[in-house]
Amino acid sequence: MWIWMTLASALFLGAYDVAKKKAIEKNDIYHILLVATALSALFLSPFLSAGSLQDHAALIFKSALVCTSWVCGMVALKLLPITMVSSFKASRPMFVVLFSMILYGERLTLFQWAGVLVILTSLYLLSLSGAKEGIHFVKNKGVWAMFGAILSGVASALFDKQILAGYGMEPLFVQSWTNVYIALWLVLIIAVRAFLRRRAQAPAVPAFRWDWTLLAIAILITAADMLYFFALKDEGALLSVVSLLRRSSTIVTFVLGALIFRERRIGAKAAVLALMLCGVVLLALSSL
Repeated sequence: MWIWMTLASALFLGAYDVAKKKAIEKNDIYHILLVATALSALFLSPFLSAGSLQDHAALIFKSALVCTSWVCGMVALKLLPITMVSSFKASRPMFVVLFSMILYGERLTLFQWAGVLVILTSLYLLSLSGAKEGIHFVKNKGVWAMFGAILSGVASALFDKQILAGYGMEPLFVQSWTNVYIALWLVLIIAVRAFLRRRAQAPAVPAFRWDWTLLAIAILITAADMLYFFALKDEGALLSVVSLLRRSSTIVTFVLGALIFRERRIGAKAAVLALMLCGVVLLALSSL
């Protein structure tokens, strides 16, 4: 059952990324994240319940990681083609493996080494494809933002298993409070940003305009995260497999993004994405 929940989560997550890219056309990225997160928190408010100080401290830390990942991801979506962003996201399992080496002293198997090399090759090919569109990886802020989104997202995913299994928190408790804390982080960021802009006498951020895409974003991320947390809570769930299956969201994002935004060099990017997913499969084989 957890496999089907993970696949459904991936479907919603892929559509969520496309909705965010569409919303950027009308509003500032921080406004988009705040309104969508506040709506999501409202949807989940019936599940808010008391918890220990340790539980809330852990969720405040997790919300900071998620907020960092979301903000960096939105910056990348604004500055890069969505087909390129979706290809980048497919490399996340490689970073999970590398984090495991650094944090837990794990040694790579033959399949893992092969997977890492394939994904690194794919990232290099993606950089060549980007260069033909005028996107230089070393100098482009969107590329660095994407790496920031991936790394903070990986850290959050590694922490999720500890929260659900180690601390024994319930999925809806985690999801409801995490959205509340993310919203509070975003309010703080927006307030500090506004203060700094006034102090520097910089132009004000354009006023917020309601867009029904924001409601779609809130519904999609709420459904995607709910399914993900329940899948991860299952006693038989494997984090490595859940992470792999959830990466199939990149295919949804790529296809929908290509159809909606009519971006260039779709064939070359599709080949790179396919190669990268082969690397992800090699990483997955190491956990079997």
